[in-house]
Amino acid sequence: MSRDASILTAISSLVGEERELRTQHVKSRGDPATHSERLQKLEAELDQCWDLLNQRRALRAVGASPDAAKLRPASQVQGYLR
Repeated sequence: MSRDASILTAISSLVGEERELRTQHVKSRGDPATHSERLQKLEAELDQCWDLLNQRRALRAVGASPDAAKLRPASQVQGYLR
């Protein structure tokens, strides 16, 4: 489960950065184009982390090794419904 914990830590860190960027954007601090680009990257990374965590949980639920889960490309996981 330590791998799950590290994924959750990464998710927490990404969410924190996302919140900060959104707050800065609302308060009109910084370059909006830079914020938009970074937010898109953060959203893609978050989608990948959630997908990896969900894969691990699903594998564990069926008695398989969660270590068989693989990080999928952002283009594949973006838009998945949680």
